[in-house]
Amino acid sequence: MSHQVSHSSVGQRMTAEQPRLTAAEAGALARDHFGLTGTLAPLTSERDQNFRLTTAEGRNYVLKIANAAEPAEVTNFQTEALAHIARTAPDLPVPRVIAARDGRVEIALPSGSIVRILTWVEGTPLHLVPRTPALRRSVGAMAAHLTKALEGFRHAAEGHELIWDIRNAGRLRQLLASVPDIALRATCETALDRFDAEISPALARLPWQVVHADFNPHNLLTDPGATRITGILDFGDMVRTARVCDLAVAASYHADPAEPLATLVDVIAGWHSVLPLLAGEEGLILDLVAMRMVTTIVLSNWRAARQPEHAGYFLRNLPVSRAGFEALSALDRGAARARLAALIRTGAP
Repeated sequence: MSHQVSHSSVGQRMTAEQPRLTAAEAGALARDHFGLTGTLAPLTSERDQNFRLTTAEGRNYVLKIANAAEPAEVTNFQTEALAHIARTAPDLPVPRVIAARDGRVEIALPSGSIVRILTWVEGTPLHLVPRTPALRRSVGAMAAHLTKALEGFRHAAEGHELIWDIRNAGRLRQLLASVPDIALRATCETALDRFDAEISPALARLPWQVVHADFNPHNLLTDPGATRITGILDFGDMVRTARVCDLAVAASYHADPAEPLATLVDVIAGWHSVLPLLAGEEGLILDLVAMRMVTTIVLSNWRAARQPEHAGYFLRNLPVSRAGFEALSALDRGAARARLAALIRTGAP
Protein backbone atom coordinates (compact mmCIF):
# COMPACT_ATOMS: atom_id res chain seq x y z
CA MET A 1 0.00 0.00 0.00
CA SER A 2 1.38 3.41 -0.93
CA HIS A 3 2.17 5.90 1.80
CA GLN A 4 -0.24 8.84 1.95
CA VAL A 5 0.76 12.20 3.37
CA SER A 6 -2.23 14.10 4.71
CA HIS A 7 -3.46 17.20 2.91
CA SER A 8 -2.69 19.33 5.98
CA SER A 9 0.95 18.23 5.79
CA VAL A 10 1.19 19.34 2.16
CA GLY A 11 1.05 23.00 3.11
CA GLN A 12 3.40 22.40 6.01
CA ARG A 13 5.98 20.80 3.71
CA MET A 14 5.65 23.62 1.18
CA THR A 15 6.09 26.43 3.70
CA ALA A 16 8.33 24.86 6.35
CA GLU A 17 11.54 26.77 6.93
CA GLN A 18 14.54 25.35 5.11
CA PRO A 19 17.43 23.92 7.12
CA ARG A 20 19.88 26.66 8.06
CA LEU A 21 23.22 24.96 8.56
CA THR A 22 26.31 27.09 8.17
CA ALA A 23 28.88 26.12 5.56
CA ALA A 24 31.16 25.00 8.39
CA GLU A 25 28.46 22.77 9.87
CA ALA A 26 27.64 21.28 6.47
CA GLY A 27 31.33 20.78 5.75
CA ALA A 28 31.76 18.90 9.00
CA LEU A 29 28.96 16.51 7.99
CA ALA A 30 30.62 15.84 4.63
CA ARG A 31 33.98 15.28 6.29
CA ASP A 32 32.83 13.13 9.21
CA HIS A 33 30.39 10.89 7.35
CA PHE A 34 31.66 10.83 3.76
CA GLY A 35 35.34 11.63 4.12
CA LEU A 36 34.99 14.58 1.71
CA THR A 37 36.52 17.99 2.30
CA GLY A 38 36.60 21.15 0.23
CA THR A 39 34.91 24.47 -0.29
CA LEU A 40 31.14 24.80 -0.05
CA ALA A 41 28.93 27.18 -2.03
CA PRO A 42 25.17 27.46 -1.39
CA LEU A 43 22.72 26.36 -4.09
CA THR A 44 19.08 27.44 -4.40
CA SER A 45 16.36 25.01 -3.41
CA GLU A 46 12.61 25.15 -2.85
CA ARG A 47 12.45 23.15 0.38
CA ASP A 48 15.91 21.76 1.21
CA GLN A 49 19.34 23.23 1.81
CA ASN A 50 21.94 22.39 -0.82
CA PHE A 51 25.65 23.11 -1.20
CA ARG A 52 28.12 22.59 -4.01
CA LEU A 53 31.14 20.85 -2.52
CA THR A 54 34.37 21.26 -4.49
CA THR A 55 37.33 19.20 -3.35
CA ALA A 56 40.96 20.26 -3.58
CA GLU A 57 41.29 17.95 -6.58
CA GLY A 58 38.52 19.85 -8.37
CA ARG A 59 35.80 17.21 -8.05
CA ASN A 60 32.29 18.51 -7.44
CA TYR A 61 29.43 17.06 -5.41
CA VAL A 62 26.03 18.21 -4.17
CA LEU A 63 25.52 18.08 -0.41
CA LYS A 64 21.78 17.90 0.27
CA ILE A 65 20.15 18.52 3.66
CA ALA A 66 16.46 17.57 3.43
CA ASN A 67 13.82 19.75 5.05
CA ALA A 68 12.89 18.29 8.43
CA ALA A 69 9.21 18.52 7.40
CA GLU A 70 9.86 16.13 4.51
CA PRO A 71 8.91 12.58 5.55
CA ALA A 72 11.98 10.35 5.67
CA GLU A 73 10.31 7.81 3.38
CA VAL A 74 9.84 10.48 0.70
CA THR A 75 13.55 11.31 0.78
CA ASN A 76 14.29 7.58 0.54
CA PHE A 77 11.90 7.40 -2.44
CA GLN A 78 14.20 9.80 -4.29
CA THR A 79 17.33 7.93 -3.23
CA GLU A 80 15.97 4.58 -4.37
CA ALA A 81 14.76 6.02 -7.67
CA LEU A 82 18.26 7.26 -8.49
CA ALA A 83 19.64 3.81 -7.65
CA HIS A 84 16.99 2.23 -9.90
CA ILE A 85 17.90 4.51 -12.80
CA ALA A 86 21.59 3.70 -12.34
CA ARG A 87 20.67 0.03 -12.86
CA THR A 88 18.09 0.33 -15.65
CA ALA A 89 19.49 3.23 -17.68
CA PRO A 90 23.10 3.88 -16.63
CA ASP A 91 23.67 6.25 -19.55
CA LEU A 92 21.01 8.72 -18.41
CA PRO A 93 22.66 11.94 -17.15
CA VAL A 94 21.27 11.96 -13.60
CA PRO A 95 23.11 12.33 -10.29
CA ARG A 96 24.49 9.25 -8.58
CA VAL A 97 24.11 8.69 -4.84
CA ILE A 98 27.39 8.59 -2.90
CA ALA A 99 27.67 6.18 0.03
CA ALA A 100 29.04 7.32 3.37
CA ARG A 101 32.10 5.67 4.86
CA ASP A 102 29.88 3.26 6.78
CA GLY A 103 27.91 2.35 3.66
CA ARG A 104 24.79 4.40 4.40
CA VAL A 105 23.43 6.68 1.67
CA GLU A 106 21.20 8.69 4.03
CA ILE A 107 22.42 10.20 7.30
CA ALA A 108 19.64 11.18 9.72
CA LEU A 109 20.28 14.26 11.87
CA PRO A 110 18.75 14.92 15.31
CA SER A 111 16.82 17.81 13.74
CA GLY A 112 14.89 15.39 11.53
CA SER A 113 16.79 16.37 8.38
CA ILE A 114 18.51 13.76 6.23
CA VAL A 115 21.90 14.34 4.64
CA ARG A 116 22.88 12.90 1.29
CA ILE A 117 25.70 13.51 -1.17
CA LEU A 118 25.16 13.22 -4.91
CA THR A 119 27.53 13.48 -7.84
CA TRP A 120 27.65 16.80 -9.67
CA VAL A 121 26.20 16.83 -13.20
CA GLU A 122 27.96 19.24 -15.57
CA GLY A 123 26.16 21.45 -18.07
CA THR A 124 24.65 24.84 -18.76
CA PRO A 125 21.22 25.42 -17.18
CA LEU A 126 18.52 25.33 -19.83
CA HIS A 127 16.93 28.57 -18.61
CA LEU A 128 20.11 30.45 -19.58
CA VAL A 129 20.30 29.39 -23.25
CA PRO A 130 18.28 30.27 -26.38
CA ARG A 131 15.51 27.82 -27.23
CA THR A 132 15.55 26.05 -30.58
CA PRO A 133 13.29 23.37 -32.06
CA ALA A 134 16.09 20.81 -31.69
CA LEU A 135 16.57 21.67 -28.02
CA ARG A 136 12.84 21.49 -27.33
CA ARG A 137 12.69 18.08 -28.98
CA SER A 138 15.61 16.98 -26.84
CA VAL A 139 13.67 18.04 -23.74
CA GLY A 140 10.75 15.83 -24.74
CA ALA A 141 12.93 12.89 -25.73
CA MET A 142 14.96 13.04 -22.51
CA ALA A 143 11.77 13.20 -20.42
CA ALA A 144 10.50 10.09 -22.20
CA HIS A 145 13.79 8.23 -21.73
CA LEU A 146 13.69 8.98 -18.00
CA THR A 147 10.06 7.92 -17.78
CA LYS A 148 10.91 4.64 -19.49
CA ALA A 149 13.78 4.11 -17.05
CA LEU A 150 11.38 4.55 -14.12
CA GLU A 151 8.77 2.19 -15.56
CA GLY A 152 8.16 -0.58 -13.07
CA PHE A 153 9.83 1.24 -10.16
CA ARG A 154 7.74 0.99 -7.01
CA HIS A 155 8.23 2.44 -3.53
CA ALA A 156 6.18 2.68 -0.35
CA ALA A 157 6.13 6.50 -0.59
CA GLU A 158 5.23 6.77 -4.30
CA GLY A 159 1.67 7.85 -3.51
CA HIS A 160 2.62 10.80 -1.34
CA GLU A 161 0.55 13.92 -1.81
CA LEU A 162 2.21 16.65 -3.87
CA ILE A 163 0.25 19.79 -4.65
CA TRP A 164 2.40 20.31 -7.79
CA ASP A 165 1.16 16.99 -9.20
CA ILE A 166 -1.28 17.85 -11.99
CA ARG A 167 -3.78 15.25 -10.80
CA ASN A 168 -4.23 17.41 -7.66
CA ALA A 169 -5.01 20.58 -9.65
CA GLY A 170 -8.54 20.73 -8.26
CA ARG A 171 -7.08 21.64 -4.88
CA LEU A 172 -5.74 24.90 -6.32
CA ARG A 173 -9.21 26.41 -6.23
CA GLN A 174 -8.86 27.30 -2.54
CA LEU A 175 -5.68 29.25 -3.37
CA LEU A 176 -7.01 31.18 -6.39
CA ALA A 177 -7.40 34.38 -4.38
CA SER A 178 -3.59 34.56 -4.32
CA VAL A 179 -3.59 35.46 -8.04
CA PRO A 180 -3.75 39.28 -8.01
CA ASP A 181 -4.84 39.76 -11.65
CA ILE A 182 -8.64 39.33 -11.69
CA ALA A 183 -8.86 38.45 -15.39
CA LEU A 184 -6.07 35.88 -15.11
CA ARG A 185 -7.72 34.43 -12.00
CA ALA A 186 -10.99 33.99 -13.89
CA THR A 187 -9.24 32.21 -16.77
CA CYS A 188 -7.54 29.90 -14.28
CA GLU A 189 -10.90 29.15 -12.68
CA THR A 190 -12.42 28.25 -16.05
CA ALA A 191 -9.56 25.84 -16.69
CA LEU A 192 -10.05 24.31 -13.24
CA ASP A 193 -13.76 23.83 -13.96
CA ARG A 194 -12.87 21.86 -17.11
CA PHE A 195 -10.25 19.88 -15.20
CA ASP A 196 -12.73 18.79 -12.53
CA ALA A 197 -15.46 17.94 -15.02
CA GLU A 198 -13.50 16.29 -17.84
CA ILE A 199 -9.77 15.93 -17.36
CA SER A 200 -9.46 14.48 -13.87
CA PRO A 201 -11.86 11.56 -14.52
CA ALA A 202 -10.06 10.74 -17.79
CA LEU A 203 -6.64 10.56 -16.10
CA ALA A 204 -7.68 7.46 -14.18
CA ARG A 205 -7.97 5.52 -17.45
CA LEU A 206 -4.39 6.24 -18.58
CA PRO A 207 -1.10 4.49 -17.69
CA TRP A 208 0.28 5.53 -14.30
CA GLN A 209 3.80 5.24 -12.95
CA VAL A 210 6.49 7.05 -10.98
CA VAL A 211 7.71 10.12 -12.89
CA HIS A 212 10.18 12.97 -12.34
CA ALA A 213 7.35 15.54 -12.43
CA ASP A 214 9.52 18.67 -12.55
CA PHE A 215 11.21 18.95 -15.95
CA ASN A 216 11.45 22.73 -15.67
CA PRO A 217 14.31 24.68 -17.31
CA HIS A 218 16.08 25.19 -13.96
CA ASN A 219 16.36 21.42 -13.53
CA LEU A 220 17.80 20.65 -16.96
CA LEU A 221 21.33 21.12 -18.30
CA THR A 222 22.54 21.45 -21.90
CA ASP A 223 25.75 20.83 -23.79
CA PRO A 224 28.04 23.82 -24.56
CA GLY A 225 26.35 24.38 -27.91
CA ALA A 226 22.87 24.25 -26.35
CA THR A 227 21.74 21.64 -28.86
CA ARG A 228 20.58 18.90 -26.49
CA ILE A 229 19.82 18.08 -22.88
CA THR A 230 22.81 16.60 -21.05
CA GLY A 231 21.69 16.68 -17.42
CA ILE A 232 18.60 16.10 -15.26
CA LEU A 233 18.50 17.47 -11.71
CA ASP A 234 16.20 17.62 -8.68
CA PHE A 235 14.05 14.55 -8.10
CA GLY A 236 12.32 16.24 -5.17
CA ASP A 237 8.88 16.41 -6.83
CA MET A 238 8.87 12.82 -8.03
CA VAL A 239 5.50 11.09 -7.60
CA ARG A 240 3.32 8.32 -9.00
CA THR A 241 0.77 9.88 -11.33
CA ALA A 242 -0.58 9.58 -14.86
CA ARG A 243 2.48 9.07 -17.07
CA VAL A 244 1.49 11.78 -19.55
CA CYS A 245 1.57 14.38 -16.76
CA ASP A 246 5.36 14.26 -16.95
CA LEU A 247 5.22 15.32 -20.59
CA ALA A 248 2.78 18.08 -19.71
CA VAL A 249 5.18 19.47 -17.12
CA ALA A 250 8.10 19.38 -19.55
CA ALA A 251 6.16 21.02 -22.37
CA SER A 252 4.54 23.72 -20.23
CA TYR A 253 7.69 25.84 -20.09
CA HIS A 254 8.16 25.95 -23.87
CA ALA A 255 5.01 27.56 -25.26
CA ASP A 256 6.10 30.58 -27.26
CA PRO A 257 3.12 32.99 -27.05
CA ALA A 258 3.63 33.87 -30.72
CA GLU A 259 3.14 30.25 -31.78
CA PRO A 260 2.22 28.15 -28.76
CA LEU A 261 1.17 25.01 -30.60
CA ALA A 262 4.24 24.68 -32.80
CA THR A 263 6.63 25.13 -29.90
CA LEU A 264 4.70 22.74 -27.67
CA VAL A 265 4.70 20.18 -30.48
CA ASP A 266 8.50 20.23 -30.55
CA VAL A 267 8.56 18.89 -26.99
CA ILE A 268 5.60 16.54 -27.53
CA ALA A 269 7.09 15.12 -30.75
CA GLY A 270 10.41 14.49 -28.97
CA TRP A 271 8.57 12.47 -26.33
CA HIS A 272 6.43 10.69 -28.95
CA SER A 273 9.56 9.54 -30.82
CA VAL A 274 10.68 7.62 -27.71
CA LEU A 275 7.41 6.80 -25.95
CA PRO A 276 4.52 6.95 -28.45
CA LEU A 277 1.48 8.74 -27.07
CA LEU A 278 -1.68 6.72 -26.62
CA ALA A 279 -4.85 8.18 -28.09
CA GLY A 280 -6.15 9.06 -24.64
CA GLU A 281 -2.89 10.78 -23.72
CA GLU A 282 -2.83 12.77 -26.96
CA GLY A 283 -6.39 13.93 -26.41
CA LEU A 284 -5.57 15.33 -22.96
CA ILE A 285 -2.08 16.71 -23.39
CA LEU A 286 -3.00 20.33 -24.20
CA ASP A 287 -5.38 20.53 -21.25
CA LEU A 288 -2.73 19.01 -18.99
CA VAL A 289 -0.13 21.51 -20.21
CA ALA A 290 -2.60 24.30 -19.40
CA MET A 291 -3.15 22.84 -15.93
CA ARG A 292 0.57 22.78 -15.20
CA MET A 293 0.69 26.44 -16.20
CA VAL A 294 -2.24 27.16 -13.87
CA THR A 295 -0.46 25.27 -11.09
CA THR A 296 2.66 27.40 -11.58
CA ILE A 297 0.64 30.62 -11.68
CA VAL A 298 -1.35 29.87 -8.53
CA LEU A 299 1.36 28.30 -6.38
CA SER A 300 3.98 30.89 -7.36
CA ASN A 301 1.73 33.73 -6.26
CA TRP A 302 0.58 31.90 -3.13
CA ARG A 303 4.09 31.05 -1.99
CA ALA A 304 5.47 34.51 -2.79
CA ALA A 305 2.74 36.09 -0.65
CA ARG A 306 3.42 33.73 2.26
CA GLN A 307 7.21 33.93 2.08
CA PRO A 308 8.07 37.29 0.49
CA GLU A 309 11.74 36.92 1.34
CA HIS A 310 11.89 34.08 -1.24
CA ALA A 311 9.55 35.72 -3.76
CA GLY A 312 12.19 35.96 -6.48
CA TYR A 313 12.76 32.22 -6.39
CA PHE A 314 9.07 31.32 -6.26
CA LEU A 315 8.13 33.67 -9.12
CA ARG A 316 10.97 32.76 -11.48
CA ASN A 317 8.82 30.59 -13.79
CA LEU A 318 5.69 32.75 -13.53
CA PRO A 319 6.16 35.01 -16.61
CA VAL A 320 6.71 32.09 -18.99
CA SER A 321 3.79 30.11 -17.56
CA ARG A 322 1.43 33.07 -17.63
CA ALA A 323 2.28 34.05 -21.21
CA GLY A 324 1.98 30.46 -22.38
CA PHE A 325 -1.30 29.90 -20.55
CA GLU A 326 -2.92 33.04 -21.93
CA ALA A 327 -1.81 32.15 -25.47
CA LEU A 328 -3.03 28.57 -25.13
CA SER A 329 -6.35 29.67 -23.62
CA ALA A 330 -6.98 31.98 -26.57
CA LEU A 331 -6.93 29.08 -29.06
CA ASP A 332 -10.02 27.23 -30.19
CA ARG A 333 -9.76 23.99 -28.24
CA GLY A 334 -11.09 21.64 -30.92
CA ALA A 335 -9.01 23.18 -33.69
CA ALA A 336 -5.90 23.12 -31.49
CA ARG A 337 -6.34 19.42 -30.77
CA ALA A 338 -6.76 18.62 -34.45
CA ARG A 339 -3.70 20.64 -35.43
CA LEU A 340 -1.69 19.06 -32.64
CA ALA A 341 -2.52 15.59 -33.94
CA ALA A 342 -1.50 16.57 -37.47
CA LEU A 343 1.76 18.15 -36.33
CA ILE A 344 2.72 15.12 -34.25
CA ARG A 345 2.12 12.84 -37.22
CA THR A 346 4.15 14.93 -39.66
CA GLY A 347 6.74 16.27 -37.24
CA ALA A 348 6.39 19.60 -39.03
CA PRO A 349 6.88 22.91 -37.18
